[in-house]
Amino acid sequence: MEKKFVEALTSQKDDFSKWYTEVVLKAGLVDYSPVKGCMVIKPYGYAIWENIQKILDEKIKATGHENAYFPLFIPKSFLEKEAEHVEGFSPQVAWVTKGGDEDLFEPLAVRPTSESIICSMYAKWIQSWRDLPVLINQWANVVRWEKETRPFLRTTEFLWQEGHTAHRTLEEAEEEALKMLFVYKDFVENDLAIPVIAGKKTENEKFAGALHTYSIEVLLADGRALQAGTSHNLGQHFAKAFDIMFQDLDGERKYVWQTSWGVSTRLIGALIMTHGDDYGLVLPPRVAPYQIVIIPIWKNDAEREKVYNYVDEIYNILKRYFRVKVDKDEEHTPGWKFNEYELKGVPVRLEIGPKEVDKQEIFVARRDLRLKMSYKKENMVEELSNLLDDIQKTLFQKALKFREENFHNVRDFNTFKEIMDTKRGFVKASWCGDGECELKIKELTGATIRNLPLDWKEEEGKCVLCGKETKIKALFAKAY
Repeated sequence: MEKKFVEALTSQKDDFSKWYTEVVLKAGLVDYSPVKGCMVIKPYGYAIWENIQKILDEKIKATGHENAYFPLFIPKSFLEKEAEHVEGFSPQVAWVTKGGDEDLFEPLAVRPTSESIICSMYAKWIQSWRDLPVLINQWANVVRWEKETRPFLRTTEFLWQEGHTAHRTLEEAEEEALKMLFVYKDFVENDLAIPVIAGKKTENEKFAGALHTYSIEVLLADGRALQAGTSHNLGQHFAKAFDIMFQDLDGERKYVWQTSWGVSTRLIGALIMTHGDDYGLVLPPRVAPYQIVIIPIWKNDAEREKVYNYVDEIYNILKRYFRVKVDKDEEHTPGWKFNEYELKGVPVRLEIGPKEVDKQEIFVARRDLRLKMSYKKENMVEELSNLLDDIQKTLFQKALKFREENFHNVRDFNTFKEIMDTKRGFVKASWCGDGECELKIKELTGATIRNLPLDWKEEEGKCVLCGKETKIKALFAKAY
């Protein structure tokens, strides 16, 4: 019996939140877990993460970092050593208090982030300036007890990478924090095709225990912002708490300067909510689980054999250059498959029937613009390579255009509030630098300062709320 076509998705304009939930479930990215707030990442969703991990891991290693792994469990006393840090994470920490039938002598935190456990090891490993810098990254899972969850964007358990480095000087640590921020910027823009704004977080918004926090911020299709990655100059806060000292060139014992930085499976949420449309996912070719899907079309056994032989020939050529899937499932019609792979966001679909065999061609459907064309078999590798490159660039340019159209320069608070109540988007506005004023803006509008962009110059102006003279321009938005 023929299975039904993919059911229509809720329109983004009608209910963006509902659209998002439907897409991640119907496209087979995740399923709900029996554990509240946790998600099961299904093979198609995990394949996207694997591609993200593979590309980003190469970029991280290219900057001199090495991978290691540290324990999931953290002694309570370790987490409590840095007061600001533990206060910032305390509401989200999950605790283990029993091992088997016995109460633990000391409760263990399930890793919300790894600064404390890693610092305890660095205190053992670092003795001299010759041991510096220490450049370590780990790919891991973390647990934060979230009250409200949404697949990929905010879950109780999620996957990420976290870099942790130790340096001889403040200047070296600051250079490292900014270098890794721009590694993230390069990756998100060039591989995920998502434009970002890089900047420094305010004191209210910085990471608990950090000297400075930097972030890359994304504007999603519903006009809300998403923090896509962070990099922290930790200063010497953790070094002093964990007694991480080294003998310097001058013979003096000094505390190291540290950084930490990370991105998570949240990037998949950013990907979906930046590029997706009312037909489903739209995946950038560089991270798509498969870049091309081939769908055979035939009516009888004679055509079937003829088409399958040609499809096999095409597949054996293309698999050397691209990630390709052939769908020979005979339980579904070609039309069902067209809808299914549009939903899954596969960048390119090849429809091959008897006509294509006779002409020695391939019929190509481009997912992002929903255009169709034909290529000669003899030219198809070059043509498809160019097409995938163009899809990657087009997705970025479309997202950039959307951001520019939803970027507002604002001088007065009434306009600011009206934008946040209606259009949303990014707002550039003057801010006095006062944390209380920042919190009042959030209370009145729901908008937060996403960051203070690094490439914005100082400008004379008056704070959008209190009217004080200032040179600070801040990036505001409502955010996930």
